[in-house]
Amino acid sequence: MKEIGPKRMKWLKIIHVFLVVLFFGGILSSLALNLHLDLTKYDESYQGYKNIVIISDNIVRWGAIGTLLIGLTYGFFTNWGFFKHRWVGVKFILYIIQTIVGIFVIDRLMVANMELLETQKELALNNPVFIQNHEIRQFAVYFQVAVTIFIFIISYLKPWKKKKQ
Repeated sequence: MKEIGPKRMKWLKIIHVFLVVLFFGGILSSLALNLHLDLTKYDESYQGYKNIVIISDNIVRWGAIGTLLIGLTYGFFTNWGFFKHRWVGVKFILYIIQTIVGIFVIDRLMVANMELLETQKELALNNPVFIQNHEIRQFAVYFQVAVTIFIFIISYLKPWKKKKQ
């Protein structure tokens, strides 16, 4: 495969940083809204969940898809590859795990709770399924924040490098 030149690599890095900021900023925004939901007030809970869905669909999702595409571009079209350096491989695997958690845990629970709020109105707030979904989703978002911070750390420190002999 043909490699990307130095000028395009700089643009790739700029785009990568922008998309990661979208992704992580969206996760943090969602977390902040989730932490401040008053689950005793229907209108506030409904509006909060509605905003969380908007952030997920329009910020987190685009940041996640874009970051994945940039990661694939780095893997296929640069000398970084996917597993040439252990720290890059660890980042890639963690990002895939994080994306799976986002799609199959966080998004599903968010949509399920939004549906409960729309169909059951105030009764949803006392529904054990709603409460359990909310709590599990909260811990899954904490997991995403922790994984993202860890990815930032290994991106900066680049541990597990091969030692020069």
